Amino acid sequence: MYKQKVFYWSPSLVNIATNKAVINSAYSLNKYSEKYSGSIINFFGEFERFRNEINKKEIETINYYSKSIFKIFPSQGKIKSRFSFIVIFFMSFYPLKKLLKKEMPDYLIIHLITSLPLILLIFFNFKTKFILRISGFPKMNFFRKLLWKLAFKKIYRVTCPTKSTFNYIKSLNIISKNKIEILYDPVLEVNEINKKKREKKLINGDYFLAVGRLTKQKNFLFLCNAIKNKIQNNDNFKLLIAGEGEEKKELNKFIKLNNLHKKIILLNHVDNIFPYFVNAKAFILTSLWEDPGFVLIEAAYCRTLVFSCDSEPGPKELIEDDFNGIVFINNDIQNFENKFDLIFDKKNYKRLVYNNLKSIKKFTVFNHFKDLNKIMSFEN
Repeated sequence: MYKQKVFYWSPSLVNIATNKAVINSAYSLNKYSEKYSGSIINFFGEFERFRNEINKKEIETINYYSKSIFKIFPSQGKIKSRFSFIVIFFMSFYPLKKLLKKEMPDYLIIHLITSLPLILLIFFNFKTKFILRISGFPKMNFFRKLLWKLAFKKIYRVTCPTKSTFNYIKSLNIISKNKIEILYDPVLEVNEINKKKREKKLINGDYFLAVGRLTKQKNFLFLCNAIKNKIQNNDNFKLLIAGEGEEKKELNKFIKLNNLHKKIILLNHVDNIFPYFVNAKAFILTSLWEDPGFVLIEAAYCRTLVFSCDSEPGPKELIEDDFNGIVFINNDIQNFENKFDLIFDKKNYKRLVYNNLKSIKKFTVFNHFKDLNKIMSFEN
């Protein structure tokens, strides 16, 4: 039986949540559909770091350049990373055009470095239906607005990860409203997570957990400042931060200056974060923005209490104060400290965790497949 080909375009220089979404989305089509077959375009070997997972899930990759060439592109720093994106753009332009003309996939789902396939869509005619998957709340500028306005005349669908982003894209009035859809990310592969949760980690003492790349967006310097008074004089608690990134030196400097090396611990990247979620006193999110915030969803699935800022669009949409988590004002140390003690209210703990667990079912791999299947099966 012929299966319609679905290609995923998502080149990235660093390990981010979008990579997981791409892999799980392709996997969902291969696992649950008899109609579609999902493959990932792996131009520069950017998906080789996930090779074990890709092989395990039996996902085909379409390879062009050396499997390790992506490592030569600078990924740290705004100017260097922009340079890398420009190089990737020009190196990929004709190969991607040739691939689409030759293979004629039925769908191309675009996640990252979206300007390249959108420009191809504007200037060339393809039998492929293009789906723009917005990953993260978009910052609009003149170039992006113009590009979208032109490309959206020919695009098949635009999908958004949250209601807030959906409403925002609709408000721009640059695309027909029947071409915009909400498509929740495939964050939770239940069977796999349940296995990972059972892996034991030896962690001495009680701790709070933060997870993410060590970047300005995640706001970990704020977290360290806000929590230091709460843990400095308390022998029972420490803060664990799991992740890598360009702010690692600044965080280490802060820890050293405040003599907090035993209280704030940088774990670096953790392959299996789920046992840390399971055993944490609470998961803390301080990001300046998230859309939607994979770690919020993973923490909720692990029945971990969520202590989150009210940043938009994801956290504000996903976590409601005193319903399924504890919410503090974004970037407000005083409010953080005032709300922090609510973590220890045992009467509310079960209620908050239970409500959060109920609210995240839409982020399973299977539910993502059902929604994506409806989007691709819909005809204009």
